[in-house]
Amino acid sequence: MKIFIWNRLNPIFISLVLGFGAIYAQNSESQVRTKTNINSDWNYLENDTKNLSEINNSKGWLGINLPHSWNSQDATDNEPGYRRSASWYKKDLVIESIDANKVYQLYFEGSNITTKVYVNGKEAGGHIGGYIGFTIDITKYINAGNNEVLVRVDNSYNIEIIPSQKSDFFIYGGITRDVWLLSMDKSHLDNIKITTPKVSEKAASLVVVASVKNVENIKVFSYSAQLTNPSGKVVATKKGTFTGESTLIAFNEIKNPELWDINAPNLYTVSVSLLENGKVSDKIEDKVGFRWFEFKENGPFYLNGKRILIRGTHRHEEHAGVGAAVSNNQHRKDMESIKEMGANFVRLAHYPQDPEIYKACDELGLLVWDELPWCRGGVGNEVWKTNTKNLLSEMINQNYNHPSIIIWSLGNEMYWLPDFQGGDNTLKMNDFLKELNDIAHKLDPNRKTAIRKFEDGAKIIDVFSPSIWSGWYSGSYKSYKKAIDKYKLEYKHFIHAEYGGDSHVGRHSEKPINGDGIFPEGWEEAIVQGKGGNIAQIGDWSESYIVDLFDWHLNVSENDSIFVGNIQWAFKDFGTPLRPEDDIPYMNQKGLVDRNGNPKDAYYVFKSYWSDKPFAYIESHTWTERQGPKDLVRVLNVFSNCPKVEFFHNGVSLGEKIRNIKSYPACGLTWDVNFKEGKNTFVAVGTTKDGKKVTDTIDVNYRFTKNYPAIGLKLSAEKMKNGNYLVTAIAVDKNNLRCLDFEERVYFQCLSGGQTLKNQGTPTGSESIKMSNGKAAIEVIPDTKSDSIEMTILNQNFKGEYLKYKK
Repeated sequence: MKIFIWNRLNPIFISLVLGFGAIYAQNSESQVRTKTNINSDWNYLENDTKNLSEINNSKGWLGINLPHSWNSQDATDNEPGYRRSASWYKKDLVIESIDANKVYQLYFEGSNITTKVYVNGKEAGGHIGGYIGFTIDITKYINAGNNEVLVRVDNSYNIEIIPSQKSDFFIYGGITRDVWLLSMDKSHLDNIKITTPKVSEKAASLVVVASVKNVENIKVFSYSAQLTNPSGKVVATKKGTFTGESTLIAFNEIKNPELWDINAPNLYTVSVSLLENGKVSDKIEDKVGFRWFEFKENGPFYLNGKRILIRGTHRHEEHAGVGAAVSNNQHRKDMESIKEMGANFVRLAHYPQDPEIYKACDELGLLVWDELPWCRGGVGNEVWKTNTKNLLSEMINQNYNHPSIIIWSLGNEMYWLPDFQGGDNTLKMNDFLKELNDIAHKLDPNRKTAIRKFEDGAKIIDVFSPSIWSGWYSGSYKSYKKAIDKYKLEYKHFIHAEYGGDSHVGRHSEKPINGDGIFPEGWEEAIVQGKGGNIAQIGDWSESYIVDLFDWHLNVSENDSIFVGNIQWAFKDFGTPLRPEDDIPYMNQKGLVDRNGNPKDAYYVFKSYWSDKPFAYIESHTWTERQGPKDLVRVLNVFSNCPKVEFFHNGVSLGEKIRNIKSYPACGLTWDVNFKEGKNTFVAVGTTKDGKKVTDTIDVNYRFTKNYPAIGLKLSAEKMKNGNYLVTAIAVDKNNLRCLDFEERVYFQCLSGGQTLKNQGTPTGSESIKMSNGKAAIEVIPDTKSDSIEMTILNQNFKGEYLKYKK
């Protein structure tokens, strides 16, 4: 089946047009709309009252800027639970003059979970559900001059609003995205829907359905529409009159369109002007993408008539230190890092995300799976159903026109852990899933619907992903090909979403669990040995094992000519209330990068298969202290996308190897190394097709002596480039050797002279953390009042160690 899709609108506009209004646009004659960011100079009060008079008389307001979440730190601190309640936001909004012919709105890109807005003491409107944009018409509540805006946001436990409280991620409270003040003429363009009913390499057509609002005499209004190619050249112009509240504007026979593609995301520009008696009174301008896609039955995926292997990852909307209150720069950086890795697909887990994300995907060439936040909890009561259907409609309406989106996901693990009695009943689940599927196809008949991990509903939707966690939650990673071969035959449109496992930065194993799930023996190996059926529970969480697991999965998928593709879980470590026992408490550590976006070893495995930019990476830059018997040959991997790599040990070449994508591990780029005692310098030199060189270098300190059991901690500190200090704890034995097999938890505390950078959920931003090969560290922010910093580091096996150092 061939599917034609249409352009994206400006994400701010899309959040408003289909039922909400419009945004800023400007023409050469005058500014006909305004859009003003009002993120700055808000006040915040942590008080859950619903009483306006109490709020007006309250003290203790804190000055803040948006976006903001009151769970940015407490979600990932060392105490169970996080604040699930209501808070208030306040802003003095100055509007110098009021134009009686204009409409004024507040646009919230996202506010979690329920919101009520008051302007000058009057309730102006509200919204139910997080992760979705909404507008509040404030026209009749504002005055010229200063206006007080009060916003009550509530993320309390509420089983009638998805996602379920049992989901494996935090439901951050607050105004977590941008807020804007909008103004436009009372008679304005309200809705613009753009489709591309015909697309080929030779010709395309474009249809714009433009709707107007507050028009009393339609006869005095006309339109002027223009299409501009990616180079800025006008390729088509249309003029006409409105025939009613909605008017169709067709651009036919666009010759040789520059297609939107993952490698060339060409975006045209379409503009529609509203003219009243020949004068422009409103204008909308946005980007357009021409492309088509197709899922072959029991086969691969095609984009613009060419087979594309989906190379995907997942993205949660959060970052260290800010939770879900992520800046636009941070949003963009995440997507650029995903693209740099070579991915062409991203599943937005498990909810619609910031408009900046869709904009980045459109511009970078990333295909998108957009997901309704029906995550766990089963099916609910009638109020729950209404809220869920509303959120689905809002998600599709707001993101409808992005060329990056190819899938509307209706849910994930929905039957699991029901919130309502009988909520996991299969018949009830399927009845409601059919209703959602019908809504999705009615609103958008051209995209696919999907779900993950609810096999009883697999035949209701278009694309299905079963749960396959080979080598982590069950089985071994060598069973992966058998699993996907089974599901390719079973489901017409099968895609594999979620695979991988946790890895703790800096933890390594000389011989990690093998592909059959066997723990190796030997004095240099992990503590736990034997055969494991659930590596998640009994594995060592080493980067070494996860590198092998991902390398195997990619070796399978990249060599399968009819596989649709898979979507790794997840791109970045993220917070979760369900995992207090993890190496970093309350963190899901399955990311290819840490919560700050710093790559782990696994990132380079994916880059070696997917990226076109030449590079070489020796595994591993976080594994520079190693041990083993003398004359024991070790295997070192180099992950690279270069056709040839030469490897050097202490200046001596160990030979050049040809990269072969069918070989495992590391596409054959492995070398047997006999370590020298002490310093070992390794250099990898990759040669590109055109003869250019890329290099990577690491130094490894190797010893032939095995450490005894740990008896204490050795502390040190060094000043960082940012002016903070990195305090490091090393577990040592009776001979003062670092205990490379020690992985237990330590606790950092700053006694005086500064404060730890805590609650970040990162390898150097947690006061409670398990060691990686006998090492742990934390960043310390010095104060200006003392000339020294005092630290203590505790572990249940040792007495507390103390460190005092001069700044």
